[in-house]
Amino acid sequence: MVRAEGPAVAADEQEQTRRGRLRRWFDWRRGRPLTLLGVLVTVLLVAHAQVPNAVGNLGSLLETFLPWLGLTVPVLLALALWRRSGVAVLAALLPAAVWLNLFGALLVDKSSGPGDFTVLSHNVAAANDDPQGTIRMLTGSGAQIVALQELSGSAVPVYVAGLAKAYPYHAVEGTVGLWSSYPIDGVEVVDIKMGWTRAFRAEVTTPKGPLAVYVAHLPSVRVKFDSGFTAGRRDVSVQALGDAVAHEPLRKVLLLGDLNGTVNDRSLAPITSQLRSAQGAAGDGFGFSWPASFPMARIDQILSKGGLVPTDSRTLPADASDHLAVVAGYRY
Repeated sequence: MVRAEGPAVAADEQEQTRRGRLRRWFDWRRGRPLTLLGVLVTVLLVAHAQVPNAVGNLGSLLETFLPWLGLTVPVLLALALWRRSGVAVLAALLPAAVWLNLFGALLVDKSSGPGDFTVLSHNVAAANDDPQGTIRMLTGSGAQIVALQELSGSAVPVYVAGLAKAYPYHAVEGTVGLWSSYPIDGVEVVDIKMGWTRAFRAEVTTPKGPLAVYVAHLPSVRVKFDSGFTAGRRDVSVQALGDAVAHEPLRKVLLLGDLNGTVNDRSLAPITSQLRSAQGAAGDGFGFSWPASFPMARIDQILSKGGLVPTDSRTLPADASDHLAVVAGYRY
């Protein structure tokens, strides 16, 4: 009988040890800071719209870089495993699930083949020291409609001459321009409350029918330690541009330009409530366009309404600008 008790006692001790380890893994006090961080990231992802803009436009700043919160997940998960905290592991998986719900669809290629025409938007940068290289990129893109922003006065004749063969029709107003393989008519400056021209509307007649095309370069935003996310001037221009689009008589509308904001930013709602993003509907990935050296946000937009169907969306390789060109195909 003594010999029979030995294995039974050992098995019981092993079971108690295993249960003890499980209790330690799921002791909520173990890894408490990591658990709280996981919950905080989850709350920011779920309730980002509730983060107020009253102080330093923190809500808009968070929404501009919202996808990057996903990078906290592998860090939190690795630390939770190192800390051997099951509760912290579960807390790290919560933001992972929410992030996939918000952005998972962007990771899937949604392109549906060639469209009826292709459009391109590019902030060419006033400091661009290789406009000829940019012109070669534009003419080689296959786009029929090209919108350019941040055109300096000295650069306009260079682009007009360089693009003339591929795009016989063009319009330039202030620092923004439109080049097209199709006729352009009805050019009207859009007052976006800046004091100088950085937006206009034109009618482009495609073989399938007319389009209203808006080209815009909204005011820049800055992140400052003393005042936060300074986007007041941009937000005023957003409202003015949104009002213009709302009163557009043509049904099919394209908006091409550097909006200095992402579609997640609530402050762009006067525009994004009317128009949908080609990248979100037909892109593959996030399509970040700025800065070109390490893209972190898609602030260059191609948006549409009126039954225009995006068939693909992408960015082009970097040129001498600090932005990447964005391209989208459309079915009329």
